[in-house]
Amino acid sequence: MHTAAKPTRLGWKLALPDPSIGLPAKPQPRRVPGMPTVEPPRSSQPDPSWNGRSGPERNRRLREVAAVFLRLGSTTFGGPAVHVAMMEEEMVRRRGWVTHAEFLDLWGATNLIPGPNSTEMALLLGHRRAGWAGLLVAGLCFILPATLIVIGVGWAYVRFGKLPAAQGLLYGVKPVIIAVVGQAVWKLGRTALRTRWLAGIGLIATALSFAGISELPVLLAAGLVALLRVLGRPGGGGIQGRVPVIGLSPWGTALSAPVAGATGAGVAVAGMAPFSTAALFGVFLKIGSVLYGSGYVLLAFLRTDLVEHRHWLTENQLLDAVAVGQFTPGPVFTTATFIGYVLGGVPAAAAATVGIFLPAFVLVAASGTLIPKLRSWPATGALLDGVNAASMGLMAVVTVRLAVGAIMDVPTVLLALVSALLLFRWKVNSAWLVLGGGLIGLALGTA
Repeated sequence: MHTAAKPTRLGWKLALPDPSIGLPAKPQPRRVPGMPTVEPPRSSQPDPSWNGRSGPERNRRLREVAAVFLRLGSTTFGGPAVHVAMMEEEMVRRRGWVTHAEFLDLWGATNLIPGPNSTEMALLLGHRRAGWAGLLVAGLCFILPATLIVIGVGWAYVRFGKLPAAQGLLYGVKPVIIAVVGQAVWKLGRTALRTRWLAGIGLIATALSFAGISELPVLLAAGLVALLRVLGRPGGGGIQGRVPVIGLSPWGTALSAPVAGATGAGVAVAGMAPFSTAALFGVFLKIGSVLYGSGYVLLAFLRTDLVEHRHWLTENQLLDAVAVGQFTPGPVFTTATFIGYVLGGVPAAAAATVGIFLPAFVLVAASGTLIPKLRSWPATGALLDGVNAASMGLMAVVTVRLAVGAIMDVPTVLLALVSALLLFRWKVNSAWLVLGGGLIGLALGTA
């Protein structure tokens, strides 16, 4: 190997042999004359579906999932629309775990399976961030704060015979919630209603919901219309070759099998029945497996099973239980926790909670991995687009109905407007707004 002399500004310099000769070349940054060095592109976020094979990285992600969902489970007052709005702010805009389009696909899928939608959304997001362990951690951390709070409320209810006063708290929180949900509808709607066709589906779904049609038929009809439109295009040639048969069977099972079981169960439990923790677990397991729709649908199930058939609760106790689910943070389905505590203390509260939430874990674990595949197939991708568009219409209706009961005078109007301004203009974290609204409500309530 010989050396060569190289000219410099001060003379000649002997160039020594390059010790890296013979080794694999390292990728070098691309240099553009007159421009800064351009580094090779690197993703700031790992793949959302990454399973966390590295021990330290997996543990970091699990801690992140736990912290986020513990906070959401402790601060999200209201129903699924509110929970989803705060999840969208946290996971899409603040942390970038998923894109708006991916978030919409997950939300659309939760609307097609029974159970608590916002809890199922937490499970799916946890799975996308940290694998199967993330699914469990997200679900447990989202449910646990509300469960403990509701058990405390249940103890006070049994001890003193009435619910603690919460009117002032809700008075200030509800207007803030309207602003949070409105922002989520606006952000997600721009992705879900990206064409005139999808915007039309959203408008029709809105009109049907206002007319009193329940959520599930609206969602299924929207998905079916979008699916048929794709299959009816020139060259579509029907469903053969577009939708693999194995891709549809899990959804069909989730939608049809529990409903058949619910019909038989309704006849079996007719009449008075003695109370037991195991029987209570069975009742809530059935409800969690077949329930679609809002908290009003949950109220109908509870009234049929616990008041009319088994006579375990009175009408007033049932209404108190539903009120607890509304004014405590986290999933509304923790109404089951309150009922369990009133009927049988902590063991029954635990049995009722596990019973109503367990089907969500099973159904999400069974169907969650299908969602990316459904998006990749043209026909089922169109079905998801239709469901997502209809979901935006349903969320808009929920927002309007919540606003009617939440914005009723000058202070609540001001709270809603100021919250919307802080969210849209300065992107203030919604958790701080909810806390501030609650404090203002308590202050106004005691004035």
